[in-house]
Amino acid sequence: MASNPAEKLIIFDTTLRDGEQVPGSQLNTVEKIEVARALEALGVDVLEAGFPISSPGDFKSVVEISKVVRKPIISALTRAQERDIDVAVESLKFAERGRIHTGIGTSPYHIYSKFNSTPEKILERAVTAVAYARRFIGDVEFFAEDAGRSDNEFLARVVEAVIAAGATVINIPDTTGYCTPYEYGAKIKYLKDNVSNIDKAVLSAHCHNDLGMATANALAGVMNGVRQVECTINGIGERAGNTALEEIVMILKCRKDIPVYTDIDTTKIIKTSRLVSNLMRMPVQPNKAIVGRNAFAHSSGIHQDGMLKNRDNYEIIDPVDVGISDSSIVLTARSGRAALDHHLRRVGFALSTEDLDVAYTKFLVLADAQKSVSDEDLRVLAGGGNAENAKPIKLDYLQVVCGKNSIPMATVRLIIHNEAHTATAAGNGPIDAALNAVKELITQKVNLEEFLIQAITRGSDDMGKVHIQVENNGSVYYGFSANTDIITASVEAYIDAVSKVV
Repeated sequence: MASNPAEKLIIFDTTLRDGEQVPGSQLNTVEKIEVARALEALGVDVLEAGFPISSPGDFKSVVEISKVVRKPIISALTRAQERDIDVAVESLKFAERGRIHTGIGTSPYHIYSKFNSTPEKILERAVTAVAYARRFIGDVEFFAEDAGRSDNEFLARVVEAVIAAGATVINIPDTTGYCTPYEYGAKIKYLKDNVSNIDKAVLSAHCHNDLGMATANALAGVMNGVRQVECTINGIGERAGNTALEEIVMILKCRKDIPVYTDIDTTKIIKTSRLVSNLMRMPVQPNKAIVGRNAFAHSSGIHQDGMLKNRDNYEIIDPVDVGISDSSIVLTARSGRAALDHHLRRVGFALSTEDLDVAYTKFLVLADAQKSVSDEDLRVLAGGGNAENAKPIKLDYLQVVCGKNSIPMATVRLIIHNEAHTATAAGNGPIDAALNAVKELITQKVNLEEFLIQAITRGSDDMGKVHIQVENNGSVYYGFSANTDIITASVEAYIDAVSKVV
């Protein structure tokens, strides 16, 4: 554990390099710049913009990001090869502050199987690469790939030699996610105790999540002297992903007994998470720590009762700290009377104890059938009218025209407060066209925060479920629908969310 309570942990974000290696999640240059700007606003200290020699697109992205992002250090990845380093140096020519991130494998697997080499030759290549990079740039980070499975004595020799050659940061990757927190922490301690010049470089943790221990390993590194953590938004990355930025940052914010801090603006975490999820087409699992849509949702009756009495009973993080307006008390068949009473009062019904008992019995039957209960359902339970008639907006008609070489067009007719309204609009696809038509008829201005389509079953003609999240004046509203017609389901889910705003 650090002795200085004011000691800073450097946040090295590799969403645009390691995170972008996920199949199907590649971004174009414009999208990478959008994410890079969001990461700059979030407050990351180092932004790994790409692997320049890997493709012309990656080279261009590093160049363009370097032009527009000024606050973080811009890092470019290379192998321990002069040509890689030359290309990386060229890609960083516009960077306010640039870093070369070079390295080579140090585990027996890499030395003998990947490189068909020997430990001495690997050490020589490592030193040569660092020394060459230092000829062009003052900030050089060295990564000892597969350090998690490397022999500690050999790893220490390599680290000492590359620091002597000019490395300013030493990255100790658990490349395969093999280490336990105890092992990874002990490895960092071994280096701190056995590398004579270790004080001349910053130790960095780059942990993968193959066994679900990436964040725990990174934290173990911090507790033993690591002062830079390499991470990604939403924990995305190769195979099972990397240390999640939001997890390591919120651990340090929540646990005041760990005397290190970051400069991350945590209120921008949710916004950045959703941007990355949408652009990379990688939905965040609902129960994902910090950023999953259920991270601050409570459905158990016992939990809901405790939450309504005192938030601290079941929440260790204030949702406002990560950019969410409030927790949600979700009504399901597991909810108790306290939660039902809370929601009934929220929609304007204060029931007596006897009436609440009657409503609760009806609620359980309805919740078992529907899985979740809407505000309209609550009004019916409280005697406020028929749920279908209570909906302020209903989809009455939908027609979509689309296909190859045609402009997608959609016509919708909505019943808004018992009056029919029709609109036609174009879009980038049939769903976009249909939602654009709906937007022409609805006066409420909302921002679409999340749009998720899930197949309920495997067949192409089976049900699909759509989850939509919108924001209006700082409040978040959810909409759901399921239909064999995914366009209809999308429109109904959007209407469901907007109806709650109304």
